[in-house]
Amino acid sequence: MTVQDNSAAGTATHGVILTEAAAAKAKALLEQEGRDDLTLRIAVQPGGCAGLRYNLFFDDRTLDGDLVRDFGGISLTVDRMSAPYLEGATIDFVDTIEKQGFTIDNPNATGSCACGDSFN
Repeated sequence: MTVQDNSAAGTATHGVILTEAAAAKAKALLEQEGRDDLTLRIAVQPGGCAGLRYNLFFDDRTLDGDLVRDFGGISLTVDRMSAPYLEGATIDFVDTIEKQGFTIDNPNATGSCACGDSFN
């Protein structure tokens, strides 16, 4: 994995993409709660029937080794242990009659469980 350094401050970034729709939804959720001190964090954790599962949530913590990237005013944070599993992943927000919510398209996932909740 290559860590990019795109700022003069030396902040390490990650290769996860947050679409405009997902950034807009995250921003709307934060505005609804009156919070501007949170970051959107995605992590990979052990669990689920396929072995790994995503955890996407708002967080007020900063962990040692966090990789941060800004998307339209939303900071997307990935911890250093999850970054290799998420390199090249895209987080989107869909709002259709069939489905509503955040989706994660991860080219590193070689398979998933039948319920779609975890991957390997």
